[in-house]
Amino acid sequence: MMYKKIAVEDGLTNVLQELHTAGFHTMPLEDDVLRNVSAIVVKGDGTDILAEEAKFRVPVVHAAGRSAEEIVEILRDRLS
Repeated sequence: MMYKKIAVEDGLTNVLQELHTAGFHTMPLEDDVLRNVSAIVVKGDGTDILAEEAKFRVPVVHAAGRSAEEIVEILRDRLS
């Protein structure tokens, strides 16, 4: 399996742990290094730091209201 790199917004520790368990690589969500990521996970709680989501050509998953397991399943689905 090719490892996918996922950018994750600060504060989503449970999601980071679940992604690592599932075999994904993660990195902090910082604009200047988002070139080589396969997907992005944001809190999605209204304080969306990705106001210009459209400029990214990768899936953006909102974590609000979802378990870490659900997020991993969504990423597996979208990246398969």
